[in-house]
Amino acid sequence: MTITKERKTGLIDEYQRSANDTGSPEVQIAILTSRINGLTEHLQGHKRDFACRRGLLMLVGRRRRLLDYLKKVDPQRYLDIIRRLGIRK
Repeated sequence: MTITKERKTGLIDEYQRSANDTGSPEVQIAILTSRINGLTEHLQGHKRDFACRRGLLMLVGRRRRLLDYLKKVDPQRYLDIIRRLGIRK
């Protein structure tokens, strides 16, 4: 369910825009997507874990807000990130 430090640094390296970038919307969206995928997998086996479901919905909302911001600021970056992560809109 949680994301390991190695996985997080790998995502940062893959999606960063510059050498010291750790907080751009692309990096944040990639990390949230990894966490969402882990929680989704957990919920498939534990259907009555409602606390986990609430956390998942909050993460999805946060990712949606970041995607909306990115779409407003730079539509091309938005299209690139949803294509790279396989997020459907």
